[in-house]
Amino acid sequence: MKSYVLAAAVSVMTIPAYSNSEIVVTRAGSQPSSAGPAENFTGSVRVDSRFQGSGLARIGGGTVTFEPGARTAWHSHPLGQTLIVTAGVGRVQEWDGPVQEIRPGDIAWIPPGVKHWHGASMTNGMSHIAISESVDGSSVSWMEQVSEEQYRN
Repeated sequence: MKSYVLAAAVSVMTIPAYSNSEIVVTRAGSQPSSAGPAENFTGSVRVDSRFQGSGLARIGGGTVTFEPGARTAWHSHPLGQTLIVTAGVGRVQEWDGPVQEIRPGDIAWIPPGVKHWHGASMTNGMSHIAISESVDGSSVSWMEQVSEEQYRN
């Protein structure tokens, strides 16, 4: 089964239906990395450690790594998105808002329906864990690419 989560349209691991008393551990390195698709990203982006809830769980996410200058396209999430920066220096911006720098340990909450982008700084790469929930099987609405002028502001 393929699901679409994160800030990328990539296939994810779907946890099989287990009883409520079973813990499922997905081993590090058990899933291949995938490239962020060009229609949703600018620059070199890698997606790892993807996860998707099962049953009534709507949560999904993964680790996204951006090379310097790489970023998402403009997009929104129906139930919002949480970004937990794990390495590097990044940027996040909502439509008509200022670009904000994000660093390891920072947590960025993007409210439901807010048009935004996120990615690396111009000179440093950045990795974050991206977490969002799905509504009717969709966790993201992709829009146009972020222009160089918008990115450099």
